[in-house]
Amino acid sequence: MVDIGKNLDILRRGIAAAADRAGRDPGEVLILAVSKTIPLEVIREAAEAGQVHFGENRVQEARDKIPLLPSGLTWHLVGHLQSNKAKYCPDLFSWIHSIDSTALAREVARRYRESSAVCRALIQVNVSGEDAKFGCSPDETPGILSVLLEEDATEPVGLMTMPPFTDDPEDARPHFRSLRVLRDRLVGEGYPKENLRELSMGMTGDFEVAVEEGATIVRIGTAIFGPRGL
Repeated sequence: MVDIGKNLDILRRGIAAAADRAGRDPGEVLILAVSKTIPLEVIREAAEAGQVHFGENRVQEARDKIPLLPSGLTWHLVGHLQSNKAKYCPDLFSWIHSIDSTALAREVARRYRESSAVCRALIQVNVSGEDAKFGCSPDETPGILSVLLEEDATEPVGLMTMPPFTDDPEDARPHFRSLRVLRDRLVGEGYPKENLRELSMGMTGDFEVAVEEGATIVRIGTAIFGPRGL
């Protein structure tokens, strides 16, 4: 039996230790509980333990689950978004972490504007250049950011990345660092700092390294809910 409350406490301590090593305030780091494939009753248990922010990977799964869960939760889309699914997002997600093209940015803005809503948007950047990963290139980021800034229904808040899979968390460090350097470069080029405050990076296996490198949002599944399918 997984003890969600205990797992959250352990996770918070790990974040605090990593933040301390980096000279950071652990309060700067948001825990995003990634709840894909997790049963409703387990998500409710996490909510009862104080978890507010949850992330889903697939729009269809979110459409089935979110209406059945407490209304006070904040939902993030962290998986790849196809343009034809953007029409469902305003009713489901306050945040989208996976904007990776100007076309998608405009479509998301259109859908949220039609719903009189505003999307907090993060640009997914493929800093590793890995073919199997979604995300724009670092050089494409300014163009997408400019579109998000122009649109009245999107509020850009930062960048997201997923490093190549590895068993050694240290292998992810240069990719996390590259995202932070990209963010700092964009701010140096005149893009508003307040629209680049978030760095969504780090998961169960490497969140401490991500926090050391500047993560403000860590996307955690297994460390909270246990291995999928158990």
